[in-house]
Amino acid sequence: MKKTVAIIAIAGLASVASAQELLIVDLSVTDQITITATGEAAANSVSGGAFTGFLMADFYNALNFSGVFGTLVSGDLAPAQNVSDLSPSLFRGSTDNGLNVWAYTVSGDSDFVAGSLAFTGSATWDLDPLAYADMISGNLSGDIYAPADTDDDIAAAVFIGTWNVIPAPSSLALLGLGGIVAGRRRR
Repeated sequence: MKKTVAIIAIAGLASVASAQELLIVDLSVTDQITITATGEAAANSVSGGAFTGFLMADFYNALNFSGVFGTLVSGDLAPAQNVSDLSPSLFRGSTDNGLNVWAYTVSGDSDFVAGSLAFTGSATWDLDPLAYADMISGNLSGDIYAPADTDDDIAAAVFIGTWNVIPAPSSLALLGLGGIVAGRRRR
């Protein structure tokens, strides 16, 4: 029994250790979010509905805004195994720290295959200032689970990779200050 548990634990660690950064989140434009696929492979295989979608876990630190939000500017973000319907949506549950992306495929399916390209495309949404403020004060990286639309779904969902905010929101302020200082030095 102990040997079996040890093998399962090691297999689980191997999956986490090989996790790829699948999505890059850009918050550099005020009141806007852009999520872009990195071209990396999914850590595990899973199928579900695009109506549920995938969850970027631990995206937020505070809960000031929830519900369906964000006005799609443009986007074709979808699992690589499915054809985008050019209309991905954002959702945040009323007690959640995760950001859900859903309703993004023509077929209504959401499929990921271990070792194969996880996502294609990107999407940009205009945001309510309160929703944007929650994102800026959120975490810089986390795990992606599918199918999942809220934190409650993680236990039954499958880990497929990670997300990362680039550039970090705090570094945006530093870049702005550095530009001002550099500009003064040139004179």
